[in-house]
Amino acid sequence: MPVFMIGYDLHSPNEGNYDQLFTALETLGAAYWDCLDATWLIETTTTAAQIRDHLEPYLQPGDRLLVMRYGGDAAWLGFEQVCETWLEDRL
Repeated sequence: MPVFMIGYDLHSPNEGNYDQLFTALETLGAAYWDCLDATWLIETTTTAAQIRDHLEPYLQPGDRLLVMRYGGDAAWLGFEQVCETWLEDRL
């Protein structure tokens, strides 16, 4: 089963309620979470874009999200153009 890396940079975690985001992450599949790096590894049969779309409603303006399949498929949201270009060129 494919494994995806999901990383995020939450704009204002102290001002927003991200409990629903964390619950949504847990519902995606078998998960490993490293709270220090804000990184999850999820084993699931969905695509990177489906994961991104599933999590988007739980993000706030200014939040950033990166979803990347190990060995392939990737999708992201909220990155500056220079970062998006770097990712597009390399993934």
